[in-house]
Amino acid sequence: MRDISGKAARLTLLAAIAAFGAALFGFAAKAQQADAARQAVILRIDGPVTPANAQYLAREIGEASAANKELIVIEIDTPGGLVDSMKTIIKAVLASETPVATFVSPQGARSASAGLYIMYAAHVSAMAPNTNTGAATPVELGGPPSEENPFEEKGGKDENPAAPEAAPEAAPTDAQPADAQPADETAAPAAAPEETPPLANADAMRAKIINDSVAYIRALAEEHGRNADWAEKAVREAASVTSRQALDLGVIDLIANDLDDLLKQIDGRVVKTVAGEKTLRTADLVLERVEPTLIERILGFIADPNVAVILMSLATTGIIIEMWNPGSIFPGAVGVICLLLGLYALQVLPYNWLPLALMGVGAILIAVEAYSPTFGLAGISGLGLIGVGMYFLFPEEFRVSTSVIGILLAMVGALLALVLVAVVGSRSHGPMIGGEAIRKREGVVDDWDGKEGWVIVEGERWRARSDRPLHPGDKIKVVEIDGLVLIVKQAKASGLLEAFAPRPA
Repeated sequence: MRDISGKAARLTLLAAIAAFGAALFGFAAKAQQADAARQAVILRIDGPVTPANAQYLAREIGEASAANKELIVIEIDTPGGLVDSMKTIIKAVLASETPVATFVSPQGARSASAGLYIMYAAHVSAMAPNTNTGAATPVELGGPPSEENPFEEKGGKDENPAAPEAAPEAAPTDAQPADAQPADETAAPAAAPEETPPLANADAMRAKIINDSVAYIRALAEEHGRNADWAEKAVREAASVTSRQALDLGVIDLIANDLDDLLKQIDGRVVKTVAGEKTLRTADLVLERVEPTLIERILGFIADPNVAVILMSLATTGIIIEMWNPGSIFPGAVGVICLLLGLYALQVLPYNWLPLALMGVGAILIAVEAYSPTFGLAGISGLGLIGVGMYFLFPEEFRVSTSVIGILLAMVGALLALVLVAVVGSRSHGPMIGGEAIRKREGVVDDWDGKEGWVIVEGERWRARSDRPLHPGDKIKVVEIDGLVLIVKQAKASGLLEAFAPRPA
């Protein structure tokens, strides 16, 4: 009986220990989940909005939302970028159950064009002091916008603002019955109101893009209670404001000095997400900064306008060198690789066709320099056209640094000049092998008797003859070749002392 009761006590004790351990495990798991939820993910847009950073942001926002993080902060410093990439980021923000805050920082940063749309999509929008935002007018990829405003009325009052408005038609009175005829029977009838002519195809397309952009940003503004009228002005008129003006206009929610100040100010704020209203608890949050992958960083680096023109310059240089000296392989291969990377950069940056065409003409002129005696005129003109094309290739907010252009032109010009001299020099010499290659070569007399003997030329021993006696050790120059016999003459002494040097016996 005692054994049975002892076994039951031991089993009860083991069961209690197991239950206690399970309870501790469950508590630890819940605590770990709570700690994970008390984290804030820090992401960043630094540079143009491209497919690379759109993929990075969309992925990390989705993962943070799935992990039920407390907050996602996107630090922004961008001049704008591609519409498709911008919409990819906005869709991820709108679908996130975790609140997303955008923060234009550090001081001196900007959030132009696509950056403004992303700020309007965020649940909390903040800016650091001395930053700016706006200029959200869409720019057509591959060409500049039309100079004519498609929303301006054509004809009518706009054509002559000083003209007074037409007086309204007088109502009939007792003195002038309604059926009375006008005093002047020859007076011309009133002109019918002029209808506004339809827009041309290019202007109609631009108007369509702008109207769509206006509707898109107004919808984002109304969702979060921000200034929709100013947002429309930023799209139609490219309006820009400072951080202080943005706060006064209701474009952003707050101004924060740094990330810690931002978290302090939004603590307790209630925001509306796709999962409903959420109260932000940002005190003592664990901050986790997530960087893009290596491939995403490389693609983002290539999308920089300065890097893009460097790649296009290397591509042009490599391909031209390959054209000058076919079979070099390496310059051509490097040029093609740089060309592909440069075309990727042009795919994600707004550029103008005319400067790109000027760069192409410049490259052709440089290639012509190798085959035409222009004394450098074609090459210099080509470099000049490439420089002008580089400067005007991208819109003003993406403009390439003039110092970068100057350094590139100097380096490319010097490299092409060296290669051209080497190529022309290699084509100007005579035969390299065979009997014809011996002409005008110099050698030394090995053995001589009268007017005939043996000479050493280019390490080879030849039978030779001369019109005057020579001595072993004399320097000779090949004048002609007669079958297998060289006709030589004594070479001029290269110096005064060498002329009196003793000859070997």
